[in-house]
Amino acid sequence: MASTSDIKKGLCIKYNNDIFKIVEFLHVKPGKGPAFVRTKLKSLTTGKVIDNTFSAGHKIEDIRVETRKYQFLYKEGESYHFMNTEDYEQISLEENILDNPGLMKEGEIVTISINTEDGMPLSVDMPASVILEVTHTEPGVKGNTATNATKPATVETGARINVPLFINEGDKIKVDSEKGSYLERIKE
Repeated sequence: MASTSDIKKGLCIKYNNDIFKIVEFLHVKPGKGPAFVRTKLKSLTTGKVIDNTFSAGHKIEDIRVETRKYQFLYKEGESYHFMNTEDYEQISLEENILDNPGLMKEGEIVTISINTEDGMPLSVDMPASVILEVTHTEPGVKGNTATNATKPATVETGARINVPLFINEGDKIKVDSEKGSYLERIKE
């Protein structure tokens, strides 16, 4: 058993007869009254995100997880196929377990958290950023350079991302895999 002081991003817990992963948390100590922890929990069975508040010192049931490196092989319908980089064992996961599947390209190395009790995959964590090639975007209009002006672009995985006006087709860009937002252009 863990308590609210052990809460951290990525921790998997049992709550209301379901398994949740902590997406965000904030320890709050108001001037009046007891401290509490405000959390955002993502169900690992349904993919639904809920807000929950735990009082300070509340006991939570954490789940022992093991993380392993897997390589993304391909997508087939709603299933995503991965291969363990150590023993080459293959698994397939449903799309609702993945946080941002539109940014995952074939060959990408991800970290999969596996429940040690029953061997079931719980969540897929992508690298902090991914490098993708822009396959389609409209040319930027000259003179249309207001501060932080952006335009939509389609990347090689099919995802749509807002990019600055100077980005052209064929450019490689670094994308934040958590937010799905543009970070920088990669120079070759």
